[in-house]
Amino acid sequence: MSKGTTQVGQKSENRIVRYFKETRAELRKVTWPTRQEATNLSLIVLAVTVAMAIFLGAVDLLFATLIRLIVS
Repeated sequence: MSKGTTQVGQKSENRIVRYFKETRAELRKVTWPTRQEATNLSLIVLAVTVAMAIFLGAVDLLFATLIRLIVS
């Protein structure tokens, strides 16, 4: 191999290694939620999702009924 090819290979390898080191450093700075907090937040998301599904289903039913009355 030529000297230029080796340096290019090392530069791209160094970029990859540096990327993973920086990613690991950033992940160490993250404040991770406790298991209880994660559970509570997941339940809130689930409850809001179910509530919105019911609301949108009711609105869809209302509009479908109105359209059916108008057309017939």
